[in-house]
Amino acid sequence: MASHRTTFVIKPVRDEPAPDDGRRVLVDRLWPRGVSRERAALDDWWKDIAPTPELRVWFNHQEERFAEFTDRYLAELKANPFVKEARAGSPPGRTTLLYGARDHAVNHAVVLARFLNHAR
Repeated sequence: MASHRTTFVIKPVRDEPAPDDGRRVLVDRLWPRGVSRERAALDDWWKDIAPTPELRVWFNHQEERFAEFTDRYLAELKANPFVKEARAGSPPGRTTLLYGARDHAVNHAVVLARFLNHAR
């Protein structure tokens, strides 16, 4: 029996697209350097779900700020009207959230995927 739920996973936008990616969505506010639109193979670009510019600049991918960044970003997500729209517009199956950060563990997509998968 097929699942009617969307599962959100993360993947670096620089990785090759794969058949099991499902829907591919860029979740960065800015286009990642050095990645062509063709190579990204996007189905959508959710700029409005990314951290605010102020939060992104403050965080600056500093690992020691990640816990506080997570708290601040979760507060933004809870108040962001686009979250409901994005979740509702995601078909059942896998949606791969693509990000441009070089650190695969300390980035906003980690927080976003966890939030989208658990905050129903």
